Amino acid sequence: MPTPKIIVLDDDPTGSQTVHSCLLLMRWDVETLLLGLRDAAPIFFVLTNTRAMTAENALHTTREVCQNLKQALAIAQITDFLIVSRSDSTLRGHYPVETDAIAQELGSFDAHFLTPAFFEGGRFTKDSVHYLMVNGVPTPVHETEFAKDSVFAFSHSYLPDYVEEKTEGKIKATQVERILLEDVRSDQEALRQRLIQFHDNQCAVVDAETQEDLNQFAAAILAAASQGKRFLFRSAASLLTALAALPPQPVPSEDMASYTRNGKPGAVIVGSHVQKTTEQFEELLKAEAIVGIEIEVSRLLEDLQARSRLLQEALEQVHAAHAEGKTPVIYTSRQELSFDDVQTRLDFGTAVSDLLMDIEKGLPADIGFLISKGGITSNDTLSNGLALTAARLLGQILPGVSVIITPDDHPQFPKMPVVLFPGNVGDRHALAAAYQRLRGKG
Repeated sequence: MPTPKIIVLDDDPTGSQTVHSCLLLMRWDVETLLLGLRDAAPIFFVLTNTRAMTAENALHTTREVCQNLKQALAIAQITDFLIVSRSDSTLRGHYPVETDAIAQELGSFDAHFLTPAFFEGGRFTKDSVHYLMVNGVPTPVHETEFAKDSVFAFSHSYLPDYVEEKTEGKIKATQVERILLEDVRSDQEALRQRLIQFHDNQCAVVDAETQEDLNQFAAAILAAASQGKRFLFRSAASLLTALAALPPQPVPSEDMASYTRNGKPGAVIVGSHVQKTTEQFEELLKAEAIVGIEIEVSRLLEDLQARSRLLQEALEQVHAAHAEGKTPVIYTSRQELSFDDVQTRLDFGTAVSDLLMDIEKGLPADIGFLISKGGITSNDTLSNGLALTAARLLGQILPGVSVIITPDDHPQFPKMPVVLFPGNVGDRHALAAAYQRLRGKG
């Protein structure tokens, strides 16, 4: 059974964290989309960065991508494809805004599935309840810090209730189909027959405790799709592993130092503010040949000249560290600032990110590698700091942590490995472990 082209609209650049050797697209004009559609890999990603946008802008962006994609599919004469709206495994993001927009532009779909399990990050779904492993304890995700997100807060881990909450009652919890572990692990033909019965964009939530569960689910999905059923997915990354069915990545994670340019020290940019990130960069600061450089972002609120002063001070420290053969870790101050409304918070986040990207553009041209910590920061690194149209994914340096390589003709940083490290992945030593691997000591 031929594998359909898997097209992933990724709301931040970390959804490729379980696959390899495919393209990440930072733009979505028709010409760029054709690069992905014509690439040999069975899967490609369009990095929309919609999680950093307002709902209105996320809607506009998703519609624009889909309208261009419709044209590109016609030009490439591709009719066999699957669309995945890849989002956060802790249930943050613009649902159902994005899936509704995709259905309006590329519909009609017979069903859309919520599959938030992400095993590399300790997220799984059982009895339709989504869990996160916290210090070894399965914790319903609504009890974690992620449910209190200032933009994407939610109150339910039981996914049918989550759907009712997020759709503001347009889809009732009782209307949501539940695909349980017993369904996934039982007779494949029975599951395929059940999937074939779906119609009119039925909402369904899917249990998964292991990768094999999603492999089984994906096999049934592909079988039903081969019979003409059209499905849409709101998913974390682990489903993509199952759908793409790729062999092991060409260069093992422990050998990623082979990509480091000339054995030189690198640079680390830390933007994420979740507690896990704070713990990780605190451990990184203890590592050999590391210099911490704090950016006091509250100073951006002072006056118009504060930004230029912050930039100049940061770059002076960065170049001094590099001259000493050390890796600078540029991180934003950790205190949580309060704002009058969501838009003001988003605008300030944009100002902070723009500053980080200007620091990134001023990095020494001969750094050996770059680590970008945080989903939004990583998206800005690819599209703004490095100004990439597309990049090739090498694979993962740690479970759930992707590495891309810049093109040979990049004007500032050719053939440089860039680590896209999600804010909410790994234990407290993970960021330091990625750094040591790029140094050839991990």
